[in-house]
Amino acid sequence: MIAPKFIPVVVKQLWRHRVRSVLTLSGVAIAMFLFIAVQTLQEGVSRSTQAAAGDTTLVVYRANRFCPAASRLPQFYVDRIEKIPGVASAVPVKIVVNNCRASLDVVTFRGVPREDLAGPQGWANKWQLIAGSVAEWEKRSDSALVGETLAARRGFQVGQSFDASGITVTVAGIVRSSEAQDQNVAYVHLDFLQQAAGKGGGLGSVTQFTVRVDDPAKMEAVATAIDDEFRTEADPTMTSPEKAFVAQAGADIVEIVKFTQWLGWGCLAAVLTLVANAIVLSVQDRIKEHAVLQTLGFRSGLIARLIVSEGMLIGLLGGAIGTGIALAVVHFGNFSLSQEGLSIGVRASWSVLAWGLIISAGVGIVAGLVPAWRAGRREIASCFRAV
Repeated sequence: MIAPKFIPVVVKQLWRHRVRSVLTLSGVAIAMFLFIAVQTLQEGVSRSTQAAAGDTTLVVYRANRFCPAASRLPQFYVDRIEKIPGVASAVPVKIVVNNCRASLDVVTFRGVPREDLAGPQGWANKWQLIAGSVAEWEKRSDSALVGETLAARRGFQVGQSFDASGITVTVAGIVRSSEAQDQNVAYVHLDFLQQAAGKGGGLGSVTQFTVRVDDPAKMEAVATAIDDEFRTEADPTMTSPEKAFVAQAGADIVEIVKFTQWLGWGCLAAVLTLVANAIVLSVQDRIKEHAVLQTLGFRSGLIARLIVSEGMLIGLLGGAIGTGIALAVVHFGNFSLSQEGLSIGVRASWSVLAWGLIISAGVGIVAGLVPAWRAGRREIASCFRAV
């Protein structure tokens, strides 16, 4: 672009028109805020619904049921599932939610047998406990291990009791997990939830089974074998990989997020228009100055690069402001889209920050190309006549 010694010249040009520069920066920041917010939402959906090569988790649900309140399976199915070749473990899970529809604030209870959560090979071993203890959870039947996102959103503390869906529990610990489903739920004792859920089927009835297979290559074969095992039973099953299950249950959310891609492109178009308009006006005001610079020995190419650098600086500064605000809102807001008791986390990564800065700078460069080309081709004499 330009040598570092010319950067003060670019900054000075922006500073001379402070009101215009501030308004342009504000517009770019708002547009990039919306663009980055859309990107974080899309990234969360991708992480939650796109299968990876190492995935080994299957979800066994009641066939032709989609809401946790409607899916009821006998708990004794777990013994038959564990005997199927390729199954490493099977855990019966009872799910109770205060809202099955798409929402940003859902409390999801997951009832899990004590030994499957707190045992030597239990789920708690893969979590990071940031407050409380698993031992305390084991002591009380009405205790809960709460995901970090849910705890932050609702302001839960260890020892605090809370009520949702008519179920009252006490927070025994707050956990952090790499899985979005763990971050936004409250894990409770299975037998407690079966009794407290009222109309949920009572003891011996669960919502689903979470199955781990011993080889990712066997996922499809094991899923088919499980469904074949219970095909003729009164409660047939529907087995699918966990991420495929999330994608199916959250189909409405996925479609909404796909639509927001157009919003993201619209934001980039707004950034391009704002920066281009600001540079065109700025160049128009400085026609005589460009003639003076040419008289002093500034080549046309250098003047063009100064104008392009001006667009890049506006885009980069505005993009940095908008991106920074968006990431802060996402980080401290602890947002999570939930539907049917499943969560899609809205999380920002460093890659989103990097892409936000690169895109905003790139759009600024593109916006400055036409004004720079026109200014670079203008002859000295015509510049003086234009003023």
